[in-house]
Amino acid sequence: MNDRKVATWLAGLGAAVTTIGVLSTGAANADTFVPLPGGQITRTLSDGTVVTVRLVNESATISPSMGSTPVHRNAWVSGRAEVSVSGEVTGSIQPGYVVGCQVNIDGGGVDGGASAESDWEGNASGGLTSGANLSLGPGQASSFLILDRELADDFGNEDHSSTNPLKGSNGSVTWSDSTIGLNGCGGYAQARAFVKVKVKTDNVNSVVTLWGQPFSLG
Repeated sequence: MNDRKVATWLAGLGAAVTTIGVLSTGAANADTFVPLPGGQITRTLSDGTVVTVRLVNESATISPSMGSTPVHRNAWVSGRAEVSVSGEVTGSIQPGYVVGCQVNIDGGGVDGGASAESDWEGNASGGLTSGANLSLGPGQASSFLILDRELADDFGNEDHSSTNPLKGSNGSVTWSDSTIGLNGCGGYAQARAFVKVKVKTDNVNSVVTLWGQPFSLG
């Protein structure tokens, strides 16, 4: 895991704060800070439960390639996923990113990326991974998950989870400076955040997915 990657799991809500600017100004090939709008989606489940998912405080810092070639990209991403539910539920919150090389990744939704009960990342060649160092060629896309929580399984052995539990009526996940490393892409590259929320009530199991706005990796 990159030593810049920090993942915390918090409960409650917070306000979105965004700033625009360039890090290390004055230097050639400086890191570029990109504020992102996040998004919000509200869905009413079949039993009347109302689920709201928000993506706030979202940003990316695009870094010049350490390999000094156009096929290497590096970025650090931050954000916060917040979930509020009208009743008491159980479930999970799973944040991640889709990364594409010379491919359109706008398919998850529009106007901030709101989309429910559909998972664009299922179409990504390579599927979901738990790491952020990706190798993609033209026309390929893949998804990775932000969280890597160490847990003990039923036998006391080390296990890992890419989700944070959702219990009650509120939950959230915050990540800061999580790394996206992309190799092998000689053309334009994009990334896009998603937050998948699984909700279980006494009467229904459902998934609501919120999409962030696509942004360029250069």
